[in-house]
Amino acid sequence: MIASLSLILFCQLGGEVIVRGLNLPMPGPVLGLVFLLILLLTRDRFSALRRGPLRNDAVESTARGLLSHLSLLFIPAGVGVVKNLDLVIGHGIAILLTLAASVVVTLFATVATFLAINRLLTKRQVEP
Repeated sequence: MIASLSLILFCQLGGEVIVRGLNLPMPGPVLGLVFLLILLLTRDRFSALRRGPLRNDAVESTARGLLSHLSLLFIPAGVGVVKNLDLVIGHGIAILLTLAASVVVTLFATVATFLAINRLLTKRQVEP
C-alpha cells in the first residue's frame, strides 16, 4: 500500500512540476491523474509493467481506501470557514450571488456539452 500511495503521489508531483515549469493553465494534480491513467492503461497492455505497486490491482485498492476517507479532507476547510465566520457574514450576499451564478453557468455548460456530443453521435450513426 505504501508503494501504491507513493506512485499516486509521484504522478501528482510530476504533474505539478510540469504544470508549474511550463506555466500551463491547469491544475497539476489533473495532469498527474492523466499520467496515472496512462500508466494504468499501459500496464494492462504490457505485462512487463505489472510489478511492484502496479501488480494485483494494488493502486486501485489504495485509491479506494483514499476515496473512502476523502471526507476528512473537508475538515480544514470547515474549520477555516468557522474561524472566519465574520467575513462570511459580511460578504454573505456576494458569496451567495457568486455561487448562484456559478451554478447557472455550470448548468448551461453541461447542457451545451451534452447537446454537442449528442449531435456528434447522431451524425456518426446517420453517416454509415
